[in-house]
Amino acid sequence: MIGFLIKLAIFAVTGILGYNYFFGTSEEKAQSSKVFGQVKEVAVSVGELAKSEKEKYNAGKYDTALDKLASAYKTAREGAQKLDAGLLKSIGELEKRRDGLEKEIARIEEAEQSEAMRNNPEAMQAQAKRKEKLQQKLEQLIADSDAVLKQADKK
Repeated sequence: MIGFLIKLAIFAVTGILGYNYFFGTSEEKAQSSKVFGQVKEVAVSVGELAKSEKEKYNAGKYDTALDKLASAYKTAREGAQKLDAGLLKSIGELEKRRDGLEKEIARIEEAEQSEAMRNNPEAMQAQAKRKEKLQQKLEQLIADSDAVLKQADKK
């Protein structure tokens, strides 16, 4: 419902701007032209952001962090086998979250390869938001991993 209202509002604003651009007074034409210019700048900025993030993904931005987590989990698991079953369970949950992030990265990379994604600014913007959320999830996973590893060190 909210999505429909947002689309309706965008359609209405675009319609008003288009009407003013072609049939409005000189002041309305200038204002519409200015708005269209700003929208173009935003679209270019979103495109540049998407390209930048794609390059970072291709360069393995998250691969190194996920590999380090995997080796840390392996080390912690080996040490924890002697200590505590609860700690093993925590490490297992962290590994599942890491695997989920790897799958999510793969889905994002596949989506970026599609031709439809590259030609759709809204999809690129949504993709950028997904990447931000992914970054936050990764940072939270690293923080949680640190907490579990510190707990393992104490025991």
